Amino acid sequence: MKSLLTPAALIRMLADAILVSLAYAIALMTRLMIVLRFERSQDVIPLQLVSQYVQIYLSSLPVLLFISATVFTIFGFYTKGRVYTSRYKMLIILQAASVALLGFGFLGFLIPEQINPPRSVIPLTWLFSVALLISSRLWSEFWRRQVIKEIAPGRQKHVPERSVLVIGGAGYIGSALVPMLLDSGYRVRLLDVLLYGKEPIRPVMNHPNLQIIEADFRQVDKVVEAMQGVNSVVHVGGLVGDPACALDENLTIEINLMATRMIAEVAKGSGVSRFVFASTCSVYGASDQTLNEYSKLNPLSLYARSKVASERVLAMMANEKFAVVNLRFGTVYGLSGRVRFDLVVNLLTAKAIFEKKITVFGGDQWRPFVHVSDAALAVFKVLNAPTELIRGQTFNVGSNQQNMTLSQVGQLVKRLVPEAQLIELGQDGDRRNYRVDFSKIHNQLGFEPEWTVESGINQVIYAIRSGRIKDYRDPAYSNVKYLSEDSSSEVVKRYYAGWERELLKDVAPNLSAVVAPTVAVSNRAG
Repeated sequence: MKSLLTPAALIRMLADAILVSLAYAIALMTRLMIVLRFERSQDVIPLQLVSQYVQIYLSSLPVLLFISATVFTIFGFYTKGRVYTSRYKMLIILQAASVALLGFGFLGFLIPEQINPPRSVIPLTWLFSVALLISSRLWSEFWRRQVIKEIAPGRQKHVPERSVLVIGGAGYIGSALVPMLLDSGYRVRLLDVLLYGKEPIRPVMNHPNLQIIEADFRQVDKVVEAMQGVNSVVHVGGLVGDPACALDENLTIEINLMATRMIAEVAKGSGVSRFVFASTCSVYGASDQTLNEYSKLNPLSLYARSKVASERVLAMMANEKFAVVNLRFGTVYGLSGRVRFDLVVNLLTAKAIFEKKITVFGGDQWRPFVHVSDAALAVFKVLNAPTELIRGQTFNVGSNQQNMTLSQVGQLVKRLVPEAQLIELGQDGDRRNYRVDFSKIHNQLGFEPEWTVESGINQVIYAIRSGRIKDYRDPAYSNVKYLSEDSSSEVVKRYYAGWERELLKDVAPNLSAVVAPTVAVSNRAG
């Protein structure tokens, strides 16, 4: 029933209700004309007969509409079932109309005081309903194929206006974004290797507007297949976080940079008009100033370098027909379909509950925080914004109020979990320290986060205490642990040494000087 709430489904349902109402009215009018012309006795006054037919129409129409809507829904008219969308659509319409009118006639036999049209009206209503329903769909198909193609020749053929490919849609941000898009009436195609299983997207797996392609986004043939019939692409896939990226430098370059370039090339060649790329505020590195989208970049890790390099590749590919948008997410926290505890807010909260300790390294370091649902909301805003507002733009994603030191985060967790002990230690090798200005996305797109760090901590507390989270140390909750310990997470390693290394060296000449972060990720975040 959830799919009926989408705007497109409601419009189709309303249109069919109007057509059935019209068919019923025409059938009654036809029968009335026959009676007036050939069957009326001298004792029957025409106005009384017309009034009688109007009363029949008004009293029985709601029942007919209810039966029709129920039957049409079962036959997949509004959920776009596979049978309905096949080549036999017209036959399905014929069958559905037949079942609906038979049900209406049967109810008329059971409750004649409520439903009492002349018997000949029911087959006439069936005839007119079939004609109107099929004609409307044939016209809709003609309009889509001919008229729209003529007024918008540059678009892909037969591409729904609100169709999007989410690469990495079963990941941390993706599993928060996909339900949001589906609830808003988007047709969503999800391309993901499902490294962490299907659990993150299980609530929406059977949604009629969702198509899942389980594949590695480094496979060019799968990417080409996934691009067909979409007008927007959201790329939130890849290796995320400093520790996970440091495990294998070559793999990080391949997945985060080389694959991004290939995906963008395929998207551009396929006629995709909007490409949204998930970047990170880690590109700012370390600074004592508050940084905006025009500030100098200072990436300190391989993960951040791969994002800067990807942004540069995409900038070179963008043009008037291929609008690229970079979203630099702050340090993400909170819960989505894919749960993570290798992020500072989530991890400190879990340690406070399970271990009664809140251990903070480098408490004076600043980070900009954003909830995973708000990160998804930013993507949603970009997809719905006019092209002229977002073409070629980079947006920091977060809020000025959520620039906090790690010590402040620790103190907040302590206040919400008072039985835990707060322990502040020295540095742990993470040199990042930055505050970020988020005015641009607020002013241009009206983006306003719905979550605060405090509400995010409470969300994690509730999930743990309600039993949803059994062991926060489970490797499935940590990118670096899962890639390190779980044999099922092994991915094909194809190493190249060409343009991508030259670009990375240009981003940060001392690429070889990267020091692999430790697996202790108490203060890490992408």
